[in-house]
Amino acid sequence: MNAPAETRKFEAEVAQVLHLVTHSLYSHKEIFLRELISNASDACDKLRFESIAKPELSAGDSELHIDVSWDPAARTVTVRDNGIGMSRDEVVANIGTIASSGTRRFLEAMSGEQKADARLIGQFGVGFYSAFVVADKVTVLSRRADAPAGEGVKWESDGKGEYSLEPVELAERGTAVILHLKADEDEFLSRWQLRALITRYSDHVAFPIRMPKEKDDKPTDEFETINAASALWTKPKAEISDADYQSFYKSLGHDFNDALAWTHNRVEGSQSFTTLLYVPSQPPFDLMMGGRDERKGLKLYIKRVFIMDAAEELLPNYLRFVRGVVDADDLPLNVSREILQHNRQLERIKAACVKRVLDLIEKLAKDEPEKFATFYKAFGNTLKEGISEDANNRERIAKLLRFASTKGEGTAQNVSLDDYIGRMAVGQDAIWYITADSYAAAFGSPQLEAFKAKDIEVLLMSDRIDEWMIGSLSEYEGKKLRNVAKGELPLDEADKKKQEEATKEAEPLLKKLKDLLGDRVGEVKVSARLTDSPSCLALSDYEMAPHLARLLREAGHDMPENKPTLEINPQHALLKRVEAEADEAKAKDLATLLLEQAEIAAGAQLPDPSAFVQRMNRVLLGA
Repeated sequence: MNAPAETRKFEAEVAQVLHLVTHSLYSHKEIFLRELISNASDACDKLRFESIAKPELSAGDSELHIDVSWDPAARTVTVRDNGIGMSRDEVVANIGTIASSGTRRFLEAMSGEQKADARLIGQFGVGFYSAFVVADKVTVLSRRADAPAGEGVKWESDGKGEYSLEPVELAERGTAVILHLKADEDEFLSRWQLRALITRYSDHVAFPIRMPKEKDDKPTDEFETINAASALWTKPKAEISDADYQSFYKSLGHDFNDALAWTHNRVEGSQSFTTLLYVPSQPPFDLMMGGRDERKGLKLYIKRVFIMDAAEELLPNYLRFVRGVVDADDLPLNVSREILQHNRQLERIKAACVKRVLDLIEKLAKDEPEKFATFYKAFGNTLKEGISEDANNRERIAKLLRFASTKGEGTAQNVSLDDYIGRMAVGQDAIWYITADSYAAAFGSPQLEAFKAKDIEVLLMSDRIDEWMIGSLSEYEGKKLRNVAKGELPLDEADKKKQEEATKEAEPLLKKLKDLLGDRVGEVKVSARLTDSPSCLALSDYEMAPHLARLLREAGHDMPENKPTLEINPQHALLKRVEAEADEAKAKDLATLLLEQAEIAAGAQLPDPSAFVQRMNRVLLGA
């Protein structure tokens, strides 16, 4: 028995999206046609895949296609497919509610006074709602391929908070989306305009996109195919222009921007497959805003039969920004996601995909430095994840990393590890670096003073991932990577003797500071790092940097409380003042401030900021 007709309210987030779409999205409004055709193509792909196991699903109408028609009198544009179709519950799930938290982030990104940008729609999986950019009412008619004619469903809404649902009799499977155009959208009632948009955005959709022929400026009942309707990746590279590659990327990646670079390869042999992989020119919002949990993956085909839209097993996490297609000749067609994860053939394809992507990035770094700079700005931090995740390619990934440096060009991250090694002084056996919250904090760290004095280059790492990443990169090209703030500095014999003498001379001061600071420090030492500043923190080789510990603590992680080692410069005037101060309370204030300023410089969180302010005020007032 069919469910009765009913009216429902949209989920809150859908209502907000529709409000934004209706009132804010004016640029690139033609996006609606690309998005609806893309959805129709997905529906055809899904039917073709399901028909492998159930041939009866496509019986009587096996030629899959997408029809785009218009009716000037009714002021409608219709996008119709004969794909898998939807049941009543699927219509509610796919249109009436939000299945992905990505849409919530879309709302967050577009809230406030900022004008929403229509190009973001596809990146958040809310492409259907782009119909309301040009339509004041949208009707959807759909029937699943495995449902009888009487179980069709009609969905309709004006985009103002509610939608209606009712059962209808539909003789054909598939979905039709009917747009009732707004009064000022006459341009989309033109066959020429609709065809131009299809050619621009959807020419390489792998199903025929058909339009009615015209006679006397009116649409007829006769349809003709107007797109290439071919799998671009199956063509010889010599027959594909750059414009073709870019057009296919835009339809594949829901992106208005051109791809930065791509690689197209055919592997022949015991296992044959084709890959067409793209690196975008800028990160999609889903990557920047929590992308590890919402990866798109690659489209997987087997002999041009669509298998899955987000085959995450074909690329590792750290390459999740890559878009593209893999078409294999000899994978089992009854493959499931669980089997995919353990399939040896897929592991070989994955290794090939990784190699192709790294080859492509290396080529950019070598031959097109401007493009590589664009890539690194967009995806450098994502690439760094591979240092920890992909031991087999760690050296290749490390070669691609870029950092700011004490001998670099300001904040620009353009110094490679090879650049650093090429500038190392004779006898230097380590690559020195420092991690911090920001470039300014890294460059201004007191722990760099001895290195600057000796003209030793230090890499300045200020991205949040750096401290975690560097834990898996202990060596590069036979050179150890060492943090200037950790462990003992290597000293020549003259420096060692000087350090021993300074320590012996400062013994009373060291004891006084340890007594004044008590349990707040583990040790007080004379520093070999400092030349101008009074104090700094020193960490053990395996101790987490204070700024990272603070971030993890703020994220809710339980972090052990380590007692820091305070290193001092006994020649500094503040240390002379502590040494000479007879009033214990004043001496304790000074000693504590020396520790706290060292903690602040290292990015640590002060245990009691209020006490710090009061202490500072007392010292400034001389109280």
